[in-house]
Amino acid sequence: MPFPSQVKIVEVGPRDGLQNEATTLPTPIKIDFINRLSKTGLSVIEATSFVSPKWIPQLADGADVFQGMTQQAGVAYPVLVPNLKGFEAALACGVKDVAVFTTASELFSQKNTHCSVAESIERITEVVNAAKKHRIKVRAYLSCVLGCPYAGEIPYEDTAKLAETLFKMGCDELSLGDTIGVGTPFKTKQLIQAVSRYVPLNQLAVHFHDTYGQALVNIYVALEAGIAIVDSSVGGIGGCPYAKGASGNVATEDVVYMLHGMGIKTGVDLKKLLVVSQFIKEKLQIPPKRSAQ
Repeated sequence: MPFPSQVKIVEVGPRDGLQNEATTLPTPIKIDFINRLSKTGLSVIEATSFVSPKWIPQLADGADVFQGMTQQAGVAYPVLVPNLKGFEAALACGVKDVAVFTTASELFSQKNTHCSVAESIERITEVVNAAKKHRIKVRAYLSCVLGCPYAGEIPYEDTAKLAETLFKMGCDELSLGDTIGVGTPFKTKQLIQAVSRYVPLNQLAVHFHDTYGQALVNIYVALEAGIAIVDSSVGGIGGCPYAKGASGNVATEDVVYMLHGMGIKTGVDLKKLLVVSQFIKEKLQIPPKRSAQ
């Protein structure tokens, strides 16, 4: 299969990035961060979450951030919601796109959402049903698709059947997350082959963490398989607060650099993106490291 001519980058830095950083940024800085990202050409920027501050204190100001940022025409600003209560709070703020999350790992589900996989599906069903009434798009994250910090390897078919359930439920897009960054190219290929038997490739995304330096090569394999949606976080910030050993997300600037080098369009201005990367690293007091120039 030929590589896609264009790839949609889903920037997750303001949510998935900031939620696992030791430094909790002031609300105005978060708003400035999103506004800067909005001027880079990105078409999707995950803005924040409407999760209880008890579990994610770094994003306790989600409503203030969403209502304070400047939304650019043509840019989607999804937010993460854990349940119907979170969805209703997001709806009250004028949100047009939401994201939900689950996993095929029972152990990770208990650690991450304090419920069973079946219970998480019940919560998601409530959100999807409510979202459809308001014509709000729903993206679903599947965590630990290539390995769990508590259960080890997760059978590909378990993830594939869960993806089928979410797709049939009405989720518009499914993101396959290598939450702890243990995936390798061969395993990535096998996973996509399994999931794509149940969900169209054009509705699948990949979300890699770079624990063992495998993120870019795994993305390359996903592109070969026909995936054209890639999640990433500017500066490589963040990870999962409930996944022991997880390193940062793959850096958006590195993904864009690779894609542009392959002749694949993203619509993103790499120079502007690098400036935002430097900005957020300074705010988080993260030492600069070598990246795309």
